[in-house]
Amino acid sequence: MPGGPKPGGGPGLSTPGGHPKPPHRGGGEPRGGRQHHPPYHQQHHQGPPPGGRSEEKISDSEVSGFKANLSLLRRPGEKTYTQRCRLFVGNLPADITEDEFKRLFAKYGEPGEVFINKGKGFGFIKLESRALAEIAKAELDDTPMRGRQLRVRFATHAAALSVRNLSPYVSNELLEEAFSQFGPIERAVVIVDDRGRSTGKGIVEFASKPAARKAFERCSEGVFLLTTTPRPVIVEPLEQLDDEDGLPEKLAQKNPMYQKERETPPRFAQHGTFEYEYSQRWKSLDEMEKQQREQVEKNMKDAKDKLESEMEDAYHEHQANLLRQDLMRRQEELRRMEELHNQEMQKRKEMQLRQEEERRRREEEMMIRQREMEEQMRRQREESYSRMGYMDPRERDMRMGGGGAMNMGDPYGSGGQKFPPLGGGGGIGYEANPGVPPATMSGSMMGSDMVRMIDVG
Repeated sequence: MPGGPKPGGGPGLSTPGGHPKPPHRGGGEPRGGRQHHPPYHQQHHQGPPPGGRSEEKISDSEVSGFKANLSLLRRPGEKTYTQRCRLFVGNLPADITEDEFKRLFAKYGEPGEVFINKGKGFGFIKLESRALAEIAKAELDDTPMRGRQLRVRFATHAAALSVRNLSPYVSNELLEEAFSQFGPIERAVVIVDDRGRSTGKGIVEFASKPAARKAFERCSEGVFLLTTTPRPVIVEPLEQLDDEDGLPEKLAQKNPMYQKERETPPRFAQHGTFEYEYSQRWKSLDEMEKQQREQVEKNMKDAKDKLESEMEDAYHEHQANLLRQDLMRRQEELRRMEELHNQEMQKRKEMQLRQEEERRRREEEMMIRQREMEEQMRRQREESYSRMGYMDPRERDMRMGGGGAMNMGDPYGSGGQKFPPLGGGGGIGYEANPGVPPATMSGSMMGSDMVRMIDVG
């Protein structure tokens, strides 16, 4: 096979630049109708079926080059080896081996998971990316293998959940972030209409069944909110339908009822015939169902709008109540703070009064001590002055000798005489002191006698 295997063996798999391009959804068929393309192995050569010896002649360099081109199909940030990359392969030969099964998908990259049930003739394989899985499905579906036509389909995702009642402001990232608390997530997407507006529905695909089961149970039993608005999400198991491959003619059941229904070709019923009458009844029944469905949808829409309005009013009232409660709480805190401040000020005033009282008491004590000390000093001075004033004249008189001084040998002379007699050589008086007036001398003597009497007393 000159040139090796071409990456674009399936329809729409290569571009003039040499880069592979994924096929259209539905196995690479255009939307205008199903066109049958010969499988890759039938287009390029006639020989043994896939898994035979001819495939082993493909060089490793050619396969590695093809894998390098296929790696360009992976989008930046895309998670690899997810459940969306898992293929179901049916109608396998009973004697197929795991190595042969892997070689069948070798050109599409290294598989991450391989399972074969030889007894029932089917298997599962997980590839690196969704694009590689789509290419493998488009190329290998209906491929003959040992007298059998392989049937390749995407495997059902057993850990996928359907999410409803989403807010218009929920994005793919928020949906994934919200549900990641239940377990690892492979994909989370919000379904939008043709204008890109949210339909309020989404899909969350977990990496394992226990995580999906946990999310379903928690959201069913509790109230799970994604945004500020109290709008809980409704979680249900995802109903997975095959809208790509559908039901081909070769898979239709060829039973007697099939033969009976296929006896008459497609046609328009004629007026007045039996089939026309009952066909009209079917159409009337369908119209009634449509009207009832529309009425139910209208009633549900009105109920939702009413609930939205009530919820908005209640939310504003709730916010007002919260503000009032917060205001009352702040006022109570302010009142407590004022009370604490007043108590603190009262304590400070009392402390200041006590300090002032203590200061006055100390000042009074100091003044009293000072007065006492002054009084004591004054008394001491007076006593010292008194002693000096009272004793000096007497001592001077007592110590005076002859020639005008008092005789210290017998100051009083006789026992009945208080003062010594005047005259003689040792008396006192005017004659003895001619310079001192008599009145002064007598007054001085009288004052000394009075002080002496006070001291004796």
